[in-house]
Amino acid sequence: MSSEVVVILTALNLEYAAVRERLTDLRVHRHPAGTRFEVGRLGHRGCRVALGLVGKGNNPAAVLAERAMAEFSPAAVLFVGVAGALWPDIGLGDVVVASKVYAYHGGTGEDDGLKARPHAWEIAHGAGQLAQHLSRTGDWARGLGPGDVPQVHFGAIAAGEVVQDSAVSDQARWLRQHYNDALAIEMEAAGVAQAAHLNRALPVVVVRGISDRADGTKTSTDGQNWQSRAVAHAAAFAVALAQELADDATTENPAPLRRDGRNTGMTTYNTANGNARIGVQAGQIHGNVTVGAEPRDRPVDLAAALAELRSQLKQAHRDGHLDEVTYAAAETELDAAGDCLREDTPRSRSTLVVTLKRLGGLVADVAELATRLAALTALAKELS
Repeated sequence: MSSEVVVILTALNLEYAAVRERLTDLRVHRHPAGTRFEVGRLGHRGCRVALGLVGKGNNPAAVLAERAMAEFSPAAVLFVGVAGALWPDIGLGDVVVASKVYAYHGGTGEDDGLKARPHAWEIAHGAGQLAQHLSRTGDWARGLGPGDVPQVHFGAIAAGEVVQDSAVSDQARWLRQHYNDALAIEMEAAGVAQAAHLNRALPVVVVRGISDRADGTKTSTDGQNWQSRAVAHAAAFAVALAQELADDATTENPAPLRRDGRNTGMTTYNTANGNARIGVQAGQIHGNVTVGAEPRDRPVDLAAALAELRSQLKQAHRDGHLDEVTYAAAETELDAAGDCLREDTPRSRSTLVVTLKRLGGLVADVAELATRLAALTALAKELS
């Protein structure tokens, strides 16, 4: 079970509901400014997902994407919803994954007309590779009905500030002239891409189901229920990709391998000559350090240690050292740690270390808990 969080954002309630129905164990997470997210899991053992509704437009999408990134420190952000197709070979119900996002309303007005000033963001290489692989395998579509498997297209998406529903308007001509490679058009991707860019290029993937052709027939296609069908396809692809991104983040930076093939950290060698004495020499140290501890003469029962830690978490919450939101998040991480321990595979043992680190970050302000987590994390590393 992955302990990483993936943020999924939508603009419309229809889109939100399509993602929400794929999540379990949902809990409301309230931001201090009033924004409400729901946090759950994909199935019973999948990654954690923080789901949010941003409304229409690039500006609110940027603000609430930034808020979600700061609140959850996610492995990735996905924006999921519907869009209008700009090319005839993009079918209704197809899925478009943005390899590039254009903010197409940027420009400068001059005597001889409006000149484009493109602003664009490309998908992160690793996220793009995962999305391409997922499309090739077709595993993401297993839950869809027979004969209801759409094509997945990768290409540019144009994000503006108006609903585009004409093939002959000035805006349609502007798009064909200056953004001719765009496959689809919508209203939020540029805001989310900008927020991710300002967060150390956090991986962001825009996944859109095609519900209309942006050519004046939107009322007709909406009446034929293409919005619901398109967003169901986009949600299916997005949640499968969310799991892949979370798994990839968990194993992204494995520790160096020893000659016997086991993971290990940096090894530091000390040499003393004459009367010189060695105190403590270390390479990179993260978290709490205990010097001079007595050697363990018996194996430590990690399961029992986690149970004891749960009791200490509850007591810290009752004593007011952990607020409600932090306590709920810590409980979720502790549940994930228990699942990893019971699974007891090389992958789950590696994930256990990541989970305990995240838990340690949540309780870092409570000295006793932080110290215990540092010790448990060290033990878990020995198991991995």
